[in-house]
Amino acid sequence: MPLASTLRMAALALFWGSGFLWIKLALSHGLTPAQITIARCALGSAVLLVLARRAAQRLPRSWTTWRRLVVAAFFCNALPFALFAVGEQHLDSGLAGVLNATTPLWSLLIGMTFGGERITHPVRLTGLGLGFAGTVLIFAPWHHGGLLSPPALALLAAAASYAVAFAYMARHLTTKEAPLAMSAAQLLTATGLSALALPAAGPLHPDATALLAVTALGVLGTGVTFYLNYRLIADEGPTSAATVGYLLPVVSVTLGATLLDEHIGPRVLAGMTVVLVAVAMTRTGGRAAARPLTADGRGAAADRVTASVRETAAAGCGATAGGGASLPVPAPPQPGGRRLRSR
Repeated sequence: MPLASTLRMAALALFWGSGFLWIKLALSHGLTPAQITIARCALGSAVLLVLARRAAQRLPRSWTTWRRLVVAAFFCNALPFALFAVGEQHLDSGLAGVLNATTPLWSLLIGMTFGGERITHPVRLTGLGLGFAGTVLIFAPWHHGGLLSPPALALLAAAASYAVAFAYMARHLTTKEAPLAMSAAQLLTATGLSALALPAAGPLHPDATALLAVTALGVLGTGVTFYLNYRLIADEGPTSAATVGYLLPVVSVTLGATLLDEHIGPRVLAGMTVVLVAVAMTRTGGRAAARPLTADGRGAAADRVTASVRETAAAGCGATAGGGASLPVPAPPQPGGRRLRSR
């Protein structure tokens, strides 16, 4: 892999994985979950609008597209961004990164339940079951000191919300043109949705640390990450880009431990390892079958790109959450997530 792509991958993992750290810092220094969500969406959309303008891409003009963006923005941005902030009010940023890693498992489960996806590969089926077993290990409901609590469930719900969004966007928002503009439009929509919570957002008392943290979250963790993922997919392909998702929990746990003195116990680390192994297993033999060209000229290669981009976004977001921007889905060469994507 060229040095430029390697550096892009490293920056992407750092910016995406650090999103949980920025959320925790912003919460600890005067911002509420609603305020963080609004600022994150607004700053991320501003970055993508600038990038879209530089690429001569225009915002969508179809009302149908904007209506669909409302659904995507709610489940992929406004809701999970808020849930991650709510959960991190009481739990460590490292744990948030670990639970975010369950998103691909939710995506697979939703595809099986509602999307008509049939999974016959035994390794994928085993991986799905193993992944949720790892999640149970993290929560340890049988243990007095387990993590089964409303804040932890909020973090898990955020990961599941990303999966709902990916399924919806794959069906209704795939596009081969203007991925940067489509992603900017989605985050603009998310900004408007999040602003509806302003009356309940609470007083605004941030200090300099909070302002710097939320700026890093919106600019680097939401806007710039999409562009980096977009370039990585265009240059190296979706498979290389997807590997970044496996680094996010490691980055979030490491940053939380070194900068915030968070302690992730052996049980949670073991659960994280099981989940990541399970996610790798669920990618085995998935959507690899060749397909003939469709009417619009897309064939097996394009389908694999779209599928892999969806999985990349799921693994990271976030855009996703950390990762967060995960937005509309383009065909090659495309966005990360973007689909934006971003966690």
